[in-house]
Amino acid sequence: MRATRKKRSAKKKDGRTSKAEKKRLQKEEEERRRKEEEEALLIAEQERLEREQREEEERQRHELKERERREDELNELHFKLEENQSAVNTWEAASREKAEWDRYMLCDGTPNPAVQPEINTFISLWQDDPELQIQPIMQQCALALRLTDELDLLLNPELEPAVNQVYYSTILSLQNLIHKKYLLATEEILNGAKACVDNETGNMQTVVQDDNITLCLWANLNKKPRFKGYHFTDVGLGFELPRQLAMSDIAVRILHTNYDHLSHLSHRAQEEKRKLEKEEAENTETIITRPETPRALEDGEMKGEENGRSSAEQADEEIQSLKSERKESAASVHSAKKERKSSSQRQKEEGEGQIEIETIVEGVSTSAGETDEADSAPTVAVPVTDSREEHVVDLQKYMSLGGVFYFEVFHLPPQSYTARGWEIRQLLDTGLQVFPYQSEPAQVHSAVSGKQDENSTQSGAVGVTVVLPDSVIFLKEPQVARWDPIGQHWRTDCIMDTSYSAETRSVSFRMESFSSFTLLQEIYANMPFQSWELRPLGQDSVLFTLNTALTELSITVKGNQCMLQMKEARELAHILGKWMSLTALQTAMRRAGVNIFVNEYSDKYVTVNKKDPLIEHAVYEQMASVSSTYAFSWSQWNTQCGQEHLVLQVCEQLAASPVPEEAWSLYLLGAQRSQRLNISERSEAFSLDLAEGTEFHFTLLHMLRDSMSPEGRARIDHSHFLYTDTVQKLLSATRVLTFTRRDVYTADN
Repeated sequence: MRATRKKRSAKKKDGRTSKAEKKRLQKEEEERRRKEEEEALLIAEQERLEREQREEEERQRHELKERERREDELNELHFKLEENQSAVNTWEAASREKAEWDRYMLCDGTPNPAVQPEINTFISLWQDDPELQIQPIMQQCALALRLTDELDLLLNPELEPAVNQVYYSTILSLQNLIHKKYLLATEEILNGAKACVDNETGNMQTVVQDDNITLCLWANLNKKPRFKGYHFTDVGLGFELPRQLAMSDIAVRILHTNYDHLSHLSHRAQEEKRKLEKEEAENTETIITRPETPRALEDGEMKGEENGRSSAEQADEEIQSLKSERKESAASVHSAKKERKSSSQRQKEEGEGQIEIETIVEGVSTSAGETDEADSAPTVAVPVTDSREEHVVDLQKYMSLGGVFYFEVFHLPPQSYTARGWEIRQLLDTGLQVFPYQSEPAQVHSAVSGKQDENSTQSGAVGVTVVLPDSVIFLKEPQVARWDPIGQHWRTDCIMDTSYSAETRSVSFRMESFSSFTLLQEIYANMPFQSWELRPLGQDSVLFTLNTALTELSITVKGNQCMLQMKEARELAHILGKWMSLTALQTAMRRAGVNIFVNEYSDKYVTVNKKDPLIEHAVYEQMASVSSTYAFSWSQWNTQCGQEHLVLQVCEQLAASPVPEEAWSLYLLGAQRSQRLNISERSEAFSLDLAEGTEFHFTLLHMLRDSMSPEGRARIDHSHFLYTDTVQKLLSATRVLTFTRRDVYTADN
């Protein structure tokens, strides 16, 4: 029994010892592991520091190497670009001389619009020409349109203002004469309306058409009170008349011109108005500063209390002078306001109720009871905007498409009658007279804003239906604007019940009176771009593909000629697949409604990816110089690298085939250096790390030379200067590095 108890006690003691041993061993193991982890962390940290040190040393070595060759690379690039530009300038000068000589030797009886005596003689003789038949007049007007197009090409900001003014005045004279001739031809047709009466309707309706105009005339001979309107089905134009006009001796004319001779007047009027507002704002804005005395400027310090007192007195005199000038400016602006009001009233009486709207900038004057401190405060001009000003079309944002529709109503000229075998007609020396008509006032309605009061009605309004012209494409629903002849601008008020049928491509609306009108589209409807790619097709040939906000298009460049391609755009058949110069293509695309080209106002209306314009221009020049060998494409990282840098995808592509997705490399371009990035388009985050095996370079051109193949170098060396210039101008005209933002496109669409 005692032995058994001893054994049990020994076992318990051994168990307690074993547990303690296990705890000790476990603690030692944890301590060992902790030390190993600390040692591993220390080693990793040391390796990281060594790696970063090596990378920094490598980066410094690359930067030092890049700085050493920077001047050479810059000089070589400048020499190459200047040599190319010099060749382009020489070619353009020779082309201008040849064009002038060819125009001089044309000898086809048409005047040279650049020679003022010739064009003045042409205008004078044509003005006195008694021809009234529509067909000869259309031929004469077609010639006058060609002359105005030539004069448009002659307008150049580099010329003296007086020369440009002469050209512009000649254009206005020709345009006014064209309109006058069509009015005379209209009168001649209406004089014989009775002889052309339609047996079915009892009225006269006719259509005359050529490549430039479509003239639709309707004469109310039957005078049926239930007459509602007429549609010229063949040309897609129609009108509706209120009942009070159905019994009147009237004639309706819809003259559709494929050209626009009105918008440039609005451009000029708006520019002059902006200049006037700027001048008035400058005149009424006063900034008061306390100048230092000349003695203080010369000696660098104030000398004595006498100088201090003279400075204070001078400052007080300046303040009093500025206060006086401010009050005089406010008074002059107030006087100008009164003059414009009286002028506007006179124009209102002469223009049958139409009102000229101007923005008046009033000076803010102070009352006599204000303190000196309030009097000395700077005065800022406060613009006063008329409530109707919002309906004036901003031609920096909208453009007229499809020409102008002159929708007019005239007194029907006296018709001839037969008496005793004689045809008798009353001859009037007053010409064709406008029939005054204005429906009852209705609530102001904006065709662009789309705001309309459902309860407002306009029983006396005139209706219009227009099928969209076949030569233009509307990427969005077209808007309607009427011409204000007094204010010289397009307006969107007094237009109601606007409806658009995509199936028939027709627009119907009603107006308070007969007015010339046009169809509008946003200039920047295609912006910002979604993506772009520039891919070589061979020597001096490239394909530029652009995915816009509403469509996809491509432009092929071959030498200095360009060709547009678009899918499902039958309206553009007259320009698709046709080779033309870049300038001609830009004009044709804008007129057709496909605008992808930026201007000085674009960033005011489009959310852009702001970049330094000098860096951007330099990149376009270098892209164009290597575009026969390298393909370029947009990158999502371009929006995350700041304004001073650009990121794009680059790949050498000698075959005329699409670039494989894995073949692209990312390049970071800046004012100081270029580098290839160690990330791809699919990377999770943006990084500035330099790609392995590459170096910094000052220019993109020299960066690409590091990995350029001999065949690719040969293509670049043999690139024609006209091809390079055309590609560079195309890139600069679209500015894809600034105006491409897929994030904005996704959010807005």
